[in-house]
Amino acid sequence: MSERTADRHAWARPEPETVAPGVVRVPLPLPNDALRAVNVYVLVGAEDLTLVDGGWALAANRDLLASALSGLGADLTDIRRFLVTHLHRDHYTLATALRRETGARVALGAGERESMSLLTGPDQAAPHRARIDRLRTVGAPELADRVEEATASAIAAERGSYTPPDEWLNDGEVLTVARRRLTAHETPGHTRGHLVFADDRAGVLFAGDHVLPHITPSIGFEPATRPGALIRFLASLARVRAQPDRRLLPAHGPVAPSVHARVDELLAHHERRLTEVEHAVAAGDVTAAAVASRLRWTRHELRLPEMEPTHAMLAVLETQAHLEVLEAQGRVRGDAPAATLRYAVT
Repeated sequence: MSERTADRHAWARPEPETVAPGVVRVPLPLPNDALRAVNVYVLVGAEDLTLVDGGWALAANRDLLASALSGLGADLTDIRRFLVTHLHRDHYTLATALRRETGARVALGAGERESMSLLTGPDQAAPHRARIDRLRTVGAPELADRVEEATASAIAAERGSYTPPDEWLNDGEVLTVARRRLTAHETPGHTRGHLVFADDRAGVLFAGDHVLPHITPSIGFEPATRPGALIRFLASLARVRAQPDRRLLPAHGPVAPSVHARVDELLAHHERRLTEVEHAVAAGDVTAAAVASRLRWTRHELRLPEMEPTHAMLAVLETQAHLEVLEAQGRVRGDAPAATLRYAVT
């Protein structure tokens, strides 16, 4: 590993870091995940603690979090509340596990209600089947078969791991926690109910997966999928950009000095991608799967066949999301005369 690569991942070492007065970043590892770690932010109050995001419910992560709190002169029972940015397991499941142990309350964005209902309903494999069916619709039946095979064990392992939160948070809700005021802003795109938490006095934004410093967040990766995820994401980015600039406290990656700077980069990235997708359709790639196969992915410039099935699935579905934006802008038109959705330039 080069020194530059090592520095890029230094943030993921399980070492607590004070990132603002009364705010400690605790990276909790994500095994077998390219993201490496998720940042849990500990807000230190006079007598108790509030955590932004909870981590993945693994015994090792519980112990790492307990050790980090011990260094602050506290323990797990001092956690009063979890403010979870969205329902993905690396953010949500340790929070609910610790709720059973300590009685801490868990709060989640109200926009996650439908997805939570699916995750806790009688057919918890339905969301996975819906994504696989979507792959077939956008022209990737072979990939759908690979994803179905690769995710079967993960689906079984997840069954029963979700329980609803204690409270649902609404857009614009102001929370008084740990001697500070946080405003919850709904930022749909990565998931429909994703929240960020703004601390205007401290000048920081707990950004979850909405704004990440090194990567572009996956779009619409949630159980209750609906068209238009990228349209919602771009609007959410513009909304955050219109607010005062703040320090970026992301869920994955190091703290960065400016939310605005990274939002500008993300908006520029998606504008370039929209142009690439439009050109691919003009060149004769009429399905999302065909367009995705023409493009390069991640900073490693991978081709679609070089990616493992889940990441390839995300790439194809993100391409479909770009096609939806282009159709909304009148730059392409979609048609489904058969089982596969096809596009042409207008």
